[in-house]
Amino acid sequence: MSVDLKEKVRALPESPGVYLMKDRLGRIIYVGKAKSLKKRVSSYFQAGRTRALRHQPKIRTLIEMIEDFEIIEVKSEPEALLLEGKLIKQWRPKYNTDFTDDKRFLLVRLNPADELPRFTLTRFRKDDRSRYFGPFAHSGLLRRTLASMRKQFGVLLGDTHPVKLPDGRWRLYDDVRAELTTWPNEVSAADYQERVAQACAFLDGKSREWLKALRDEMQARSDKQEFEKAAELRDVVLALERTLARTRKFTRDLTKLQPNAEALRALQEALGLESPPVHMECFDISHISGTFVVASMVHFTDGSPDKDHYRRFQIKSFIGNDDFRAMEEVVGRRYRRLLAEQKLFPDLIVIDGGRGQIAAALKAFVALDSPPPALIGLAKKHETIIFPDARAPLNLPLGHPGLNLLQRLRDEAHRFANTYNADLRSRKIRESILDDFPGLGEKRKTALLAHFGSIDRLRSASADQIAELDGFGAKFAAELHAFLHEAKPTTVIPD
Repeated sequence: MSVDLKEKVRALPESPGVYLMKDRLGRIIYVGKAKSLKKRVSSYFQAGRTRALRHQPKIRTLIEMIEDFEIIEVKSEPEALLLEGKLIKQWRPKYNTDFTDDKRFLLVRLNPADELPRFTLTRFRKDDRSRYFGPFAHSGLLRRTLASMRKQFGVLLGDTHPVKLPDGRWRLYDDVRAELTTWPNEVSAADYQERVAQACAFLDGKSREWLKALRDEMQARSDKQEFEKAAELRDVVLALERTLARTRKFTRDLTKLQPNAEALRALQEALGLESPPVHMECFDISHISGTFVVASMVHFTDGSPDKDHYRRFQIKSFIGNDDFRAMEEVVGRRYRRLLAEQKLFPDLIVIDGGRGQIAAALKAFVALDSPPPALIGLAKKHETIIFPDARAPLNLPLGHPGLNLLQRLRDEAHRFANTYNADLRSRKIRESILDDFPGLGEKRKTALLAHFGSIDRLRSASADQIAELDGFGAKFAAELHAFLHEAKPTTVIPD
């Protein structure tokens, strides 16, 4: 433990907060919360702790890799819990992910490549073409749900051995289970695929119901100050959210039960639009505690992503945490440009948020002196559609094709914003290695990054190439070159 790190630990406050552990390259490898930052973070550096953890190799390896840390102070433990979850979701640190995966909650697996896809249970996610639902913390409830799905949709679970008939159709059961469903026991592969598509939509909806229940229970535990249980539930929530995000990538379901044209017509009817919203744009704001504030705008054409029209924004008009001002800025910038280029507005604008965000977007159009196209907000807590006029908020059924299309649009905007946010923060973390080189001021650091473009390119440059810059002598360039190559690890560190 270096002298500087010891001083940093001694200066830690007793307040609650979140800490970010970093490796020798400045990468965030673990995010944790603390009732007292001083007590919690200092415990990582106690003499002999690594030896005491000889039976817990992952934790021991984590401690051995820590070279630095950052902290974020907050006002309370509940706030620390929420911020910890947000940062884990944002950064996906290696060791947080490992610890969460160790819980091995149940997943439901479906392989769409099978002629008769079956819903099976597993505790391990493989890198294959299968579709996964979960994880689910309550195994009993999950098993009862699958049993109900077998009856309701006529689908197969993992305990069946269907027989192919001479005419090409399949006999699903040769026992009493054939009589426990209203569905025909002999079926073609195409007809069975339709059943599977309906069951997938049902299980997707159930996943969202369970996600809401888990969030509610997590909040209740937090309110009771049962923070360890709340953190455990938070891990399940994060894992389930990741799974739901993955399942949304299956934009073409097994039989295209809800094609985009139908979803667009359903959305037109639900929102009272004059025509289907062929062109839709959605805005999302992303930041971490008011820092690295960015925004995204994604564009769907005919219900599918149109990535040539995606845009991302850094907030320029202010510094800090104000989602409303950020929304007003990026909406104004987007449509001011379309007006200047004499291009058409989209058929529908979707704002990720509620009335405050909608009001900010409308304010941007007032400043442009231009009437907005159809505009709605999608409030994520209950997937409530908010209108800018006097109409009451609208809650569509979870399986409604129009709502599902809005969710895909909103989730894509969220993914795009978070990716940009992560890119900026990662770039900042990589660049911070130069702060550790003595004698390198901000002016010369800026000159280096402007000339070489990135730390990786600077590291690959020779000392002579560095010395060619104004203000860099041969000796200084040689020392910097040596420092950068000493900072690079000699062994491979797993991502």
